[in-house]
Amino acid sequence: MSAAPSPVGRPVTAPEFRAAKARAARLAVVTAYDYTSARLVDEAGVDAILVGDSVGMVVQGHPTSLPVTLRDMIYHTRCVVRGVKRALVVADLPFLSYQVSPRQAVRSAGRLVKEGGAQAVKLEGGERMAAAVRAVVDAGIPVMGHVGLTPQAVHQMGGFKVQREADRLIADAKAVEAAGAFSMVVEGVPAEVGAAVTAAVGVPTVGIGAGPGCDGQVLVYHDLLGLFQDFVPKFVKRYADLGPQVTAAVGAYCREVRAGTFPGPEHSFR
Repeated sequence: MSAAPSPVGRPVTAPEFRAAKARAARLAVVTAYDYTSARLVDEAGVDAILVGDSVGMVVQGHPTSLPVTLRDMIYHTRCVVRGVKRALVVADLPFLSYQVSPRQAVRSAGRLVKEGGAQAVKLEGGERMAAAVRAVVDAGIPVMGHVGLTPQAVHQMGGFKVQREADRLIADAKAVEAAGAFSMVVEGVPAEVGAAVTAAVGVPTVGIGAGPGCDGQVLVYHDLLGLFQDFVPKFVKRYADLGPQVTAAVGAYCREVRAGTFPGPEHSFR
């Protein structure tokens, strides 16, 4: 694949994101949850920002994403949208906001767009969720699929385990594409399976722990900057290690406050 086009330009739309596959342009996606993070990664030139339900683990401190509510996702999406000028904003539909019925999926997706300002939504699942994908697309809302390791099914999978059934994953990906998804996340699969899924569909695949054969990659803001310290998945590359720097900076602040050296004259009004 060729290098992606210059990040400077008009806002990215779902059709343009989809068309990147035909140009063999790799797509850079970052998961973020707030205005400041979104503004920084947007200025860095990402193609899309995913407002992930992983907020439940990274921001809220839960062991899984299952407790995250639709109201939580609307709130965080609204924050992210305020910081974005160019990137496509895709918001996750949280657990049990779309699994009950396609009608429920449309209502929940509509709220993420109408109240949260999302330009597209993402939902997990393959063949079993194809009807929900189709219903949301038919309502005029772009859908990003999600196959492979689907965190909302963590209990059914027996944990966050690599998914290795290539035939099933390819079938899931094809079903999501046929239902109208403009792209899909492929998570937690062997590299060769990620490449096989990518070759089997005509829409971009965005890998996370799925090897270099996908059309794009996604990492969580807090992971790639070393801010999330609880654990580091194998697929994460830390492009900075800001966690210790933050701790050191706040420690210096505490020492100066206790010593009475902050605030100084330059920080005070006269």
